[in-house]
Amino acid sequence: MLDRRNFLKAASLATAETLVGSNLHALTQPQDATSRPIAANDHIQFALIGAGIRGQAITQVALQIPGAKLVAVSDTYQGRRDHSKELWGNDIFTTVDYKEILTRKDIDAVVIATPDHWHKQVAVDAMHAGKDVYCEKPMIHRYSDGPEMIAAARATNCILQIGSQRVSNVAYIKAKELLAAGAIGKLNMVTAWWDRNSALGAWDYSVPLDASPQTCDWPQFLGTAPQIPFSAEQFFQWRKWKAYGSGVAGDLFVHLFSGTHFVAGVHGPTRAMATGGLRFWKDGRNVPDVMVALYDYPEAFNLNLRVNFVNGGSESEGLIFTGDEGTMAIYGNSVTLNSTPLQKEPGYTVETFTFAMQKQFIQKYREMYPVRHPMGAPPMRSEVYAAARDYDDVYSHFYNFFHSVRTRQPVVEDAVFGYRAAGAALLSNLSYYSGKVQHWNPETMQLEA
Repeated sequence: MLDRRNFLKAASLATAETLVGSNLHALTQPQDATSRPIAANDHIQFALIGAGIRGQAITQVALQIPGAKLVAVSDTYQGRRDHSKELWGNDIFTTVDYKEILTRKDIDAVVIATPDHWHKQVAVDAMHAGKDVYCEKPMIHRYSDGPEMIAAARATNCILQIGSQRVSNVAYIKAKELLAAGAIGKLNMVTAWWDRNSALGAWDYSVPLDASPQTCDWPQFLGTAPQIPFSAEQFFQWRKWKAYGSGVAGDLFVHLFSGTHFVAGVHGPTRAMATGGLRFWKDGRNVPDVMVALYDYPEAFNLNLRVNFVNGGSESEGLIFTGDEGTMAIYGNSVTLNSTPLQKEPGYTVETFTFAMQKQFIQKYREMYPVRHPMGAPPMRSEVYAAARDYDDVYSHFYNFFHSVRTRQPVVEDAVFGYRAAGAALLSNLSYYSGKVQHWNPETMQLEA
């Protein structure tokens, strides 16, 4: 786990001069994350299932964790199996069928980065084979997936960590501390967004020139999805179709939900309403490229989310937590806190009274509320907490995962947390496609009428 005592104040950083009226603090990783030596017989051997863009990227990070060793890769495209050997050595075992990996005794854990519609089955099969599991978000593709994955983790006592790395991010950990300490008073609203402004950001990934039924195992890719003729575009750009992916809600809203739930310490919303549309990327996809949604967290706060794949301004991700005494914003790996003391005085509006009544009222008012700050109200507190420029929360998340695998201690993002985050996110899809408000019980993790 990340040690919260490692939030060190930096008296002078190069960027401090640009933060007028702010204090800049440095967020650091735990000292033991890279310093503890790993014995030769203490390595954790893992396999990658789904070696696409995300799978290869996070595996490169996972291999930076001391004591982690990749021994096998499964993917339905021959080119990615071949490239895995180019990246990680000819001794890497590769296969088109992930079940071959699960039979190997030399594999302790698997990293699942398949299309969403395969997450549940691969994870359940892996746990029943005795493998610990790191599963990319969203945890589920359908609501029925969640209970099955939770049950499998409990029945097998295998580690199951979901890959929404915000819960391991030092900035989010600091934000959680600040909120719990009352830095912005009582939380009443959260606003979050994730905008993109590029073809790649909108999932228009490159299709290799050799894509064909001979190089791509189309039946294995389809699995339980509708059985249709081979489509290279759907194979390599699967996020654009709801048969395999979960749209902007499953890809990006789920990050915003996991971050919000972690920082605020809540389980989920009870009501959701979403709207949006396919505004620009009308290329055959059947999921929206713009979505806006509102959520109720009773007795807590309201949440509003936005994803825009047609944002002509910039590509950005952010969350703003608003309380009755200030705001706290998370941008990437930094937290900006702006807080002001709660006003003790109600104030007064006496201008329309007679001068005599104004004088009498103010005299009485000052007896009740003596002047506490003769020189004016104290200024707003402004602080920035920032991780190093090269900080990577995927590294932190994998460090936490492998630590749990080694120690058998609870993970930072278990199946229940992952299901609540994904279940909340997918309410947006239900509302968007039905045109109706959707209800969810975050405690029982069930849809309600």
